[in-house]
Amino acid sequence: MTANTILLALAPVFFVILVGYAAGRLRIVENHHVDGLNALVMNFALPASLFVATASAPRSEMLEQAPLFLILGVVMLLVHLAWYFFVRASSDVSKADAALQALTVSFPNLAGVGLPIAAAVIGPGGTVPIAVALAAGSIIVSPLSLIFVELNSRKPKEGIPTESSQQIPKALLRSVTKPVVLAPAVGVLYSLAGLELDSLARTSLMLIGGVAPGVALFLTGLILSSQPFRLNWKVVAATGLADVGRPVLTAAVVFALPIPIETAKIAILISAVPSGFFGILFAVNYRLDYAAIGSMVIASTLFSIVTLATVIALLFPL
Repeated sequence: MTANTILLALAPVFFVILVGYAAGRLRIVENHHVDGLNALVMNFALPASLFVATASAPRSEMLEQAPLFLILGVVMLLVHLAWYFFVRASSDVSKADAALQALTVSFPNLAGVGLPIAAAVIGPGGTVPIAVALAAGSIIVSPLSLIFVELNSRKPKEGIPTESSQQIPKALLRSVTKPVVLAPAVGVLYSLAGLELDSLARTSLMLIGGVAPGVALFLTGLILSSQPFRLNWKVVAATGLADVGRPVLTAAVVFALPIPIETAKIAILISAVPSGFFGILFAVNYRLDYAAIGSMVIASTLFSIVTLATVIALLFPL
């Protein structure tokens, strides 16, 4: 039963990634110029989906998810900082590339893998924890990564030096006003205010937001088809930290705190979801190297078949 749950959750994910990969390799879709698809996902579809997911949650449920938000936010932040400083100290990776690698390792693929896994294991109620986890990652580690990228990928105009004290506020403003960062934050505030998203607004937003996971996975496969898979020590280390280190760290945190056992199990399950594709999409957007990030996503997703099966078998026996 557990193996069937994992198969039903992961097989569609791999299928869509493979479709995108095949489309790129067979030149059915151009895989070197994906700006249009990237803009669709990051500026429209995914923000709409994140807003609906968070704004639709009742205020009481959102308040109940506060411990989950804090736990996952802290874990993602610790993993993000750990990988950033580790890869900077052990290789010649630039600060911008290291930040996006850290985002990839710390922020699970909640939209593509987390939602179907939660639906299969937890049931319909799994949508709210996934939305909260998405909000935590989008509000905490995504802006942090974008600040590093903004500070280190934009060159000052010739002859006009820019003080770091001026750069940081500007980078922070650019990062937090990204639709993919702003949408879940506004959605959480909307829910906490006790407002209800009417059916017309929800239906309208989900008409485009509903395509976010599929298009994002297709785009991931399309981008990966343009560069080879490279298995090296960084990819192995990143996979180990994402698929093993992240859920183990979450387990250590939740079992040290007085929180309900169900919240603890959900937090560990979410942390066991493989590396996400935000790093790839941001790298494309900023014209940065995404070869290493793509290899990390592939390796993490493949290895997560083992780690997710283990977590589900231990915590959610059927």
